[in-house]
Amino acid sequence: MARYDRIIKDGMIIDGNRLPRFKGDIAIKDGHIAEIGHITPEAGEEVIDAEGLIVAPGFIDLHTHYDAQLFWDPYCTISSWHGITSVVIGNCGFGFAPVKPELRERAMQSMTRVEAIPLPSMREGMPWDWVTFPEFLDSVERAPKAMNILPYVPVGPLLTWVLGFEDAKAGRKPSDAEHEEICRLLGEAMDAGACGWSAQRMLPSGPAAVQRDFDGTPMPTDVMHDDTCRELARVLRRRNEGFMQMLLVSGDNARDQLFYEEMAEISGRPMIMNVVQAFDARPHIHRRVLEWLRSCRERGVRVVGQGLTTDAGFTFTFEDWNLFDDVDAWCEATTGSHAERLAKLGDPARRAVLRDNMPMTATGPLADIVIIGPRLEKNAGLLDHTLGHAAEKLSKHPVDVMLDLAVEENLETEFFAAPPNGRIDYLREIVDDPYVLFGVSDGGAHTKFLTAGRYPTETLVKIVRTHAMISLEEAHWRLSALPAQVAGFQGRGVLAKGAPADIIVYDYESLAVLDDEVVHDLPGGEWRRIQRARGYRWVLVNGDVTIRDDEQTQTYSGQLLRFGTGARREVAAVA
Repeated sequence: MARYDRIIKDGMIIDGNRLPRFKGDIAIKDGHIAEIGHITPEAGEEVIDAEGLIVAPGFIDLHTHYDAQLFWDPYCTISSWHGITSVVIGNCGFGFAPVKPELRERAMQSMTRVEAIPLPSMREGMPWDWVTFPEFLDSVERAPKAMNILPYVPVGPLLTWVLGFEDAKAGRKPSDAEHEEICRLLGEAMDAGACGWSAQRMLPSGPAAVQRDFDGTPMPTDVMHDDTCRELARVLRRRNEGFMQMLLVSGDNARDQLFYEEMAEISGRPMIMNVVQAFDARPHIHRRVLEWLRSCRERGVRVVGQGLTTDAGFTFTFEDWNLFDDVDAWCEATTGSHAERLAKLGDPARRAVLRDNMPMTATGPLADIVIIGPRLEKNAGLLDHTLGHAAEKLSKHPVDVMLDLAVEENLETEFFAAPPNGRIDYLREIVDDPYVLFGVSDGGAHTKFLTAGRYPTETLVKIVRTHAMISLEEAHWRLSALPAQVAGFQGRGVLAKGAPADIIVYDYESLAVLDDEVVHDLPGGEWRRIQRARGYRWVLVNGDVTIRDDEQTQTYSGQLLRFGTGARREVAAVA
């Protein structure tokens, strides 16, 4: 009689602990790893032949926005196609709970620009069978899942619930009683299983937010008071649990770093700092951040940087583009209805201001943007030209080249903005810091622009196989065990006896990120860009096979990881 549900036989095991790889077997029983070593195949009901393949822990992605998509896409694609078995939702302070019924439409509208999630998809795909955060978690638990989900409490909805929509948007400082209620709501959410809180903060004294509300105004967390963050950090301290994620830009890097440190010191909990990235023309930026992070570790301050390690760029049209929002003139010109944006972008009276304020955002210099999809035959000669090259050819300013094309082609012209971290030597400097988290996939967001959920496959192919920056052992620790430890995934991220059986089995030599595709598979008839993977022979989530030979098995063995474990628990009141 079989003793195990499944045996992975004769694979090259990389356990996630940075120990040397070894050839062996893994036995799985009741969703957990029962044995590792030499196991006779007769002991298993099913045997997976992993000869010549790598066996490793599933990847863990700490930065996603699958809060809506998980309800219509149990696989949270594209993440699951690239070996990710667990994700954190509710990043950047954005989410859908608690939300009063009369504000549901407004909550969805907010996500159409800040995270570029299509409104028709949210309207059709979200059940909205909750009001409070605990009720939201219950809904997530009921939903079919091929992925483990660990939830943050996004701070934005807490502010709106307590202060009211207008005051939250205006950045009014909460009263003592209102702070008490905000903290009570956070505690209530964490009693139900939430694992911390998140916020995007773009302070008024600094540059404008690069990600704004659908009408171009700041998000509530952009303008929230510092004292609110302090109160929320104290909640984690009293509970002695949870972690935080924050994107903070005030225009004063020294001030930002001190505030990250203050949050970590008040709470005594990990703070994930977004984001560590290399700008080709400004390497001093990432070098200073890396030095500061090293200093935090030396001083025992629990600030962990998350690095932008993918070279996935942005493919976009002005039908949806929103990542020039840190320049007010561009934000104003790209908000409104299609007809309004078409008129504003074509308005000669605006062009001087737009030319004088060329964006320099995460996409790099505007002149380096490439024209990849002219729609009219007369413009075909500009295919694959940078805006700078086309400007020389046409004796125009790069801004005029881009906007003349976009307006002439009804905002449908496709452009490509390469990521800022194009230099391998600068990427290596980020990778060389052993405690920088990989990722920032933004999974579930910007789906018409970005396919960064491919980053685990890209790490193994580019960083390990092609450029040999780190070993496979190090890569799997960075992609699985390190994020699990930072974010409180209990027992996950490693292959060990008793651990949940989140396991990937892949062909290292044939592993690849496939070409960009456009698919029309979102609710409401909406489309998105995807990139699939090749080489994942098996992906197991809690012991069941969710992907076989790069194809979904329609097996929904994922869990809502309340408290990082998936188990409910009785929580005593915290004084």
